[in-house]
Amino acid sequence: MPDAFGAAADRLAQALTQEGTAGDVVSLQVADVTASGRVNLQMGDGTLLLEVACPDSYSARKAGDWVAVRMSSVPVVLWRLGADPVDDDAESVEAVALEAARDVQVVRAATWGTADPSGSGWQGPVQLFMRKNSEGKVELYGKLVSETDPSPPSPPPRTPKPVTVTANSAGSWRGGRPDDYADYPMQGDWTGGGNRRGAWFYGSKIANACAGKSVASMKVTFTRRRGSGVNGKRPLHLYLHGYTSPPSGQLNLGSGPEELLSLSVGAKGTATLPSSWRSALASGSARGLAIYASGRGDYMAVTGGAITITFS
Repeated sequence: MPDAFGAAADRLAQALTQEGTAGDVVSLQVADVTASGRVNLQMGDGTLLLEVACPDSYSARKAGDWVAVRMSSVPVVLWRLGADPVDDDAESVEAVALEAARDVQVVRAATWGTADPSGSGWQGPVQLFMRKNSEGKVELYGKLVSETDPSPPSPPPRTPKPVTVTANSAGSWRGGRPDDYADYPMQGDWTGGGNRRGAWFYGSKIANACAGKSVASMKVTFTRRRGSGVNGKRPLHLYLHGYTSPPSGQLNLGSGPEELLSLSVGAKGTATLPSSWRSALASGSARGLAIYASGRGDYMAVTGGAITITFS
């Protein structure tokens, strides 16, 4: 099994000769963002510089970015090239602000006394009704004898908040039984001992989270472990499965494969599940996710598996 960092000296030598000399600032493309928040950088010959540090000012890091890199014995990203990321982030910032505002109970002032209130526009209810809605927010309704100022309209029903579901357990299978040597999901075969298949198990949490709601999307996040397979980007071959917990025998695969995501070593990425898959998981006809590949080409170990569900 190759060491992800075993050829670091060779890659750095290539970097210094092909992309620039020590101390030079060169432009390189981000292959992946790693689980540590650093980046893997794509060299001109296709090899990777792994786990390159970035400044805090380089936010919203993502694969495909072009960055300025100072080449040295420890390369460092200096800044992101291209448009101001603030412009790209404006929509997401507005969405977060709106979500936060909708969580606030909007009452400008609450006062009382024995005299009538001063100023115009006050209406005294004959009866005051109150309730908590499904989100725990208080709603008030005042019953009037006569209405001198029309009531503002009730706000529209709110879309349920996104839910993130994490796996209860995960593992690998080989030769028709759980793999004694890998307690995390793996795909493929490096040594000739047989192809591995890995899976994440959520019990009934996915279907329970979706019950009575309209699902808009499901996104799953994975991290590729170091020390398994080649360093470069390789696809995850994703499947559905129907188990609420790990089987004692063979792990049978459902719909698939789908190659929704490719990761280099140490990288963390997110994939959107197909609409048919989210329907199956929401209804409970499928229960979890699996990976499987044949041979060395796409051999890798993977962790993560958190599924974020948004509703409409």
